[in-house]
Amino acid sequence: MSFEPFILSFKLAGLTAFILFCISLPLAWYLSQTKSKVKPFIEALTALPIVLPPSVLGFYILWALSYNSPIGAFFENTFGIKLVFSFTGLVVASCFYSLPFMVQPLQNGFESLNKNMLEASYIAGKGKIKTIFQVALPNMKPALLTALIVTFAHTVGEFGVVLMVGGSIPNETKVASVAIYEMVESMDYTSAHIYSALMIGISFIVLLSVYIFNAKQTKRFGL
Repeated sequence: MSFEPFILSFKLAGLTAFILFCISLPLAWYLSQTKSKVKPFIEALTALPIVLPPSVLGFYILWALSYNSPIGAFFENTFGIKLVFSFTGLVVASCFYSLPFMVQPLQNGFESLNKNMLEASYIAGKGKIKTIFQVALPNMKPALLTALIVTFAHTVGEFGVVLMVGGSIPNETKVASVAIYEMVESMDYTSAHIYSALMIGISFIVLLSVYIFNAKQTKRFGL
């Protein structure tokens, strides 16, 4: 039995979490600080992957990244990068699918910060970037950890979107969830049980770690 699908899933989840952190940090900060009328629109747009069926989201991502679309044609003709049925396409699709799981915890963390602490940072001469990294993030570790770990775990468990965009190419796009699906189809229930049990165990340990850390932080600061 090959565990390559798990390695591929963890690689995909790690890259997705890193990319989404870089993208979501300024977006979450903006949403937490702005009073603009477009804020609800941006929040709704960001949260869409939570309520959209994976097949719908996967279809439109597949359409947008295919060679027949301007985006897909541009990347393939200019850089030689194929965005569908490739690992690169999986990363792009995963970033769309897991976006709210990174943005929302970070936004909630920023909104829970003491405003006086942020104002004091500005008065001390620190700009927004220094305030975010030196003041905000160190004081919202539970939200930061939740965003990173839940995004990672959610990406590991993806199925519908990755199957539509990446298919099932061994060592390229065949992640753990897709491998389980194929095992069930071929009635290899023993392997499916092993893979599924590993997925359950990993997911439980990840979530348990988050809750334990958050509980310790809450007790530490008397919240």
